[in-house]
Formats: sequence, C-alpha cells, structure tokens
Amino acid sequence: MKSSRRLFIKNTAVIGAVASLSTTPFSLLAEHQKNVIKIGIIGLDTSHAPAFAKLFNAENPRPELAGFKVVAAFPQGSSDIKSSADRIPGYIKQVEELGVEVVDSIEKLLEKVDVVLLETNDGRLHLEQARAVFMAGKPVFIDKPVAASLKDAVAIYKEASEKKVPMFSASSLRYMTNAHAVRHENKIGKVLGADAFSPATLEPTHPDLFWYGIHGVEILFTVMGPGCESVTRFSTPDSEIVVGKWKDGRLGTFRGMRAGKHDYGGTAYGTEGNLFLGKFDGYEPLAVKIAEFFKSKTSPIDARETLEIYAFMEAAEISKYKGGVSVSIAETLKTAGYQG
Repeated sequence: MKSSRRLFIKNTAVIGAVASLSTTPFSLLAEHQKNVIKIGIIGLDTSHAPAFAKLFNAENPRPELAGFKVVAAFPQGSSDIKSSADRIPGYIKQVEELGVEVVDSIEKLLEKVDVVLLETNDGRLHLEQARAVFMAGKPVFIDKPVAASLKDAVAIYKEASEKKVPMFSASSLRYMTNAHAVRHENKIGKVLGADAFSPATLEPTHPDLFWYGIHGVEILFTVMGPGCESVTRFSTPDSEIVVGKWKDGRLGTFRGMRAGKHDYGGTAYGTEGNLFLGKFDGYEPLAVKIAEFFKSKTSPIDARETLEIYAFMEAAEISKYKGGVSVSIAETLKTAGYQG
C-alpha cells in the first residue's frame, strides 16, 4: 500500500513537471512577442529592403538586432524608374518568405507597426510618404537619398521636428569600419583632410550625385565632420571631382566614378597618420545603428550634418552648370528654405 502511494506521488510530480514545461514556454513566447518592436517597410523597389528584413528576421540575429521583427511591408516604390520598379515582384516574394505581410497601403502598414523603414528607392516620393509616417507619430529611418532635392530634404526634417517624430537617415557607407574609427575613435588624431570616392551612376529624375554619389559624399563627411563652407566641381566624361573647403581651412574631395570598377573608399589624413577608408562592410553595421535609434528615439547624426551633405551635392551641381565656380553651402541651404 505504501509502495503504491509513493508511486502515485512520484507520478503526480512528474506530470506536474511536464505540465509546467509545456506551459511555461508558451507564456514566455507570448511575453516575448508582446515586447518585440514591430517594423514596417515602405518600398520594396531596392535591395536594401529584403537585406534589412533578413537581418531583423533572422532565426538567430546578432544581439543588437534581437527584439525586432519586420512584420509588414507596403511594396509600391517608383513607378517610372524601370530599374527600381522591375525589382518589386521579386522583393515581395523574398520578404513574404521571411514572414512579412504585404499590405496595399501605407495607412494599413502604420496600423500594424511601431517603427518604419522608409526604403523607397525613388527620393521624389519620400516627402509624401514621410508625411504619413509623421502623422502617425512613428519613428522612421529614411534610406538614401533623403529626397530628390535639397528643398524636399529640408521640408522632411522640418516637418519631423514640428511633429516631434524621431527621424534618422544615412548611407550604409557611413559605418565602414575605418571611416567610423576615424570619426569616433580618434584613429589618426585630428583629421587634416580627406579624399573619398564611390560610383556616381546617373538617374535622370534625381540631381546627379543624389542617386549614387551620396555614398562617397557620406564617407567624406563621416571623416571630415560638418562645417563645409563652399564647393567647386570639375567634370570629365568618366568622373566628377568636387572639392569642399571647410570653415577651418581643411580641404575634402569627392571623386564620383562614371566608369571603372564599382567600388567605395578613400583616404583620411591626420596628425598621427593616414588611413585608407575601404572596404564596404555590408548593411549590418547600419542595421545596428537603426536598432539603437528605434530604441533610443535619438538620431546618431545631427540633422544639420545630413542636410549639409545634401547641400554639398546640390551646390556641386550648381557649380557644374556654372562652369566650376565656387558655391556657398550656406546660400544653397538658405535658397532651399533651411532656417536653422
């Protein structure tokens, strides 16, 4: 009798333990899902969109990206830039395979998410799309280019500020290992100057450096910092050279390649040495910064610096069409409506 009672107690304990094991994971899973920051993507016409979705929705993401999930995407991006529009069906398929729901409006997307990646490749659409996000009060990362004109870029930052919506924009090239080390780790001491290069392929709907030259210009500003005073541009059929003069007398140059190898890099010159700035490290370093931004609600880049980058490119275009004259960054910003 005692033996039977002991067996009953033992079996009851085992059943209780099994029951505990079978219920606890579900409650933990529910708690985890409740705490996940839900990301929405606007625009599936760029390779950046599935690249970010793969990083955030990985089965075992790197620790900085854990706690996020891309849950919805609105695919419509450019309708008349063929190289972008033709990508949409393939990228829809890729994100759906990652568990992302594809919706038919930005409004529906905004109902399902906490934060937004505005990935539309066509900068002409960004102001209108960003306004919808600002109205919903969702923190947003806007991929390059911020807009297809400096005027629209100024308007986007102004409206984000007025609505008190956190916003961040950058090229992934800003977070190349060596460029980041020069700016944030004092790798070469005080920076005396820099040269940067990137492809500068053309898209007729955008100012010529906005479409792809932005990558090399962002490398230049990453190591030089803000404070560019004027730019002068020189052009050949194969390349563009833009020389920026900073307020403290330093010179920084950008070379935009129309032909040759598709590559990124440059050289930074400092009081304690010189450093080559390549190579491109992929999208993961930028994704980590985006994750930090979504948590902190604070952009890692001052708005003035980002707008100065776009003023640099717009002033370079003015210089080109005026035969290589020096063009003021401050005047270019003022003309675009910047009042900061």
